[in-house]
Amino acid sequence: MSERPDGAAGETVVVARDLQRTFEGTEEREIRVLRGLNLELRAGESLAIVGPSGSGKSTLLHLLGGLDRPTGGSVELYGRPLEGLDDDELARHRNRIVGFVFQFHHLLRDFTARENVMIPQLVAGVPRDRARGRADELLEQVRLSNRAGHRPNRLSGGEQQRVAVARALANEPPLVLADEPSGNLDFEASARLHDMLFELVDRHETAMVVVTHNQTLASRADRILELDEGTLRDVTGELEA
Repeated sequence: MSERPDGAAGETVVVARDLQRTFEGTEEREIRVLRGLNLELRAGESLAIVGPSGSGKSTLLHLLGGLDRPTGGSVELYGRPLEGLDDDELARHRNRIVGFVFQFHHLLRDFTARENVMIPQLVAGVPRDRARGRADELLEQVRLSNRAGHRPNRLSGGEQQRVAVARALANEPPLVLADEPSGNLDFEASARLHDMLFELVDRHETAMVVVTHNQTLASRADRILELDEGTLRDVTGELEA
């Protein structure tokens, strides 16, 4: 198991200050996707980001997780500013702090479910025996112990997403970022995945940001923020499950 940063319930995990992201458009025009966002999330807290397609929700998630760099403003993960890190330092910090769950699971097709959950740990320097034990523990928690030796092409879509959740939690990250985690699943599989995701983040006292169009999923979060025209608005309580 990788070293997890020391922290207590309620401690600040991620902070975004005046976050901006601009892309080059056509005819030399800039497209301002994010226009000075401020965001703070604490340990054990869940946050849903909702909004129209193309509003920049995934862009925001990538910036919070260090997969992209902002045009302006800053992101801190566990008190450490990301803008001062080179690519290698950023990758190491991200691997220790953040677990990602994407709409498309991005499992490595040539590796078994167990091996996919082991890989982030091996990258972090965890001994193979410990990584295997941790992977088996998590696969049991997501009810896939009997599928641990199967490659992704022998798993259903819901099973693959559950492996992706287990992989996201492999290094006990303080922060989980989920981008439309049930977007490709039917209603029943989505409901099971949502239950499992919230159960696991509660069990591990993890902070979570989930980007979703799913109103039912969003309503389960502690807070709901709507992203539109580059700004955030708190709409907690306005959505009905």
